[in-house]
Amino acid sequence: MTFTATRSRSLRNRPGAAAVTLAATAALLAGCSSSDDKSDPLAGDKPSGDTVVVGSNNFPESTLLADIYGEALKAKGIEVSYQPNIGSREVTYGQLRNGSVTVLPEYNGSLLAYLDPKAEQKSSDAVNAAVKTKLDAKLTLLESSPAENKDSVALNAETAKKYDLTSDSTLEDLKGIAPDLVIGGSPEFQTRQQGLKGLESEYGLEFKSFKALDAGGPLTRAALTKNTVQAADVFTTDPSITKEGFVVLKDPKNLFGFAQVTPLVYKSGLSQEGVDALNAVSAKLDTKTLLDLDTQVQLENKDPLDVAKAWLKSAGLG
Repeated sequence: MTFTATRSRSLRNRPGAAAVTLAATAALLAGCSSSDDKSDPLAGDKPSGDTVVVGSNNFPESTLLADIYGEALKAKGIEVSYQPNIGSREVTYGQLRNGSVTVLPEYNGSLLAYLDPKAEQKSSDAVNAAVKTKLDAKLTLLESSPAENKDSVALNAETAKKYDLTSDSTLEDLKGIAPDLVIGGSPEFQTRQQGLKGLESEYGLEFKSFKALDAGGPLTRAALTKNTVQAADVFTTDPSITKEGFVVLKDPKNLFGFAQVTPLVYKSGLSQEGVDALNAVSAKLDTKTLLDLDTQVQLENKDPLDVAKAWLKSAGLG
């Protein structure tokens, strides 16, 4: 039994916390299905016919990306149903593997770290090649977009203006400035290679001091806005970048690895026309665009489905 791709606002905005048990997850998934959908994704049941099931993890950007993928497929005449806010990668990967979900927005480096925590990430192509060797044989990774959501060092507007730094500036430009700056982030950021250790070893940056906050969350955003810290670890598609005028510095040495938005697909469930449609989305989606779309959804409270449709139309894909 399938359900249509049209969803109410109440369904689309329903929170999807990661499941504690398989039973709890199954209950959540049942709540996200239409009233006539009796399939149990965890049991491996699949929609009948040629319906492509587009799923998302339980955070707003994933839901938005799923809407973009689903509407791009619908524009090619492909029947689509949605499973939004399923849960964490531990749940969604299993559903892809058994075919309950056909398409899921993923992040290439993050997926590799899940499949092989010890894998090195030297280039985007190398990451994708490594992912494909680790994936279940029934799955495949399509083309990665330039859009990334990963850790970054961001400056508040006051600091960027003071030192004449812009979004075209890099971490290398902090070399003579870092000793004047307090940097903030999660406690782990202080000890990780993808943190202060790497900033020192790769870029020669030694900051005035470090302030323990949270992982790119409200404490970090507030401290950066109030100038309690002048630099902080901020995720690259955080809408506060736009709202507060934060300046994200480029990372030419890829200290923070790769987290490019990439479709993960159950191979036998998607036609070549569908593959081409999703690869066309990846070709047009960059970080700046994704940040703008996230801002519309998370700060302006626009429905992600409407935002997805509008962007696809503007990109010639809808």
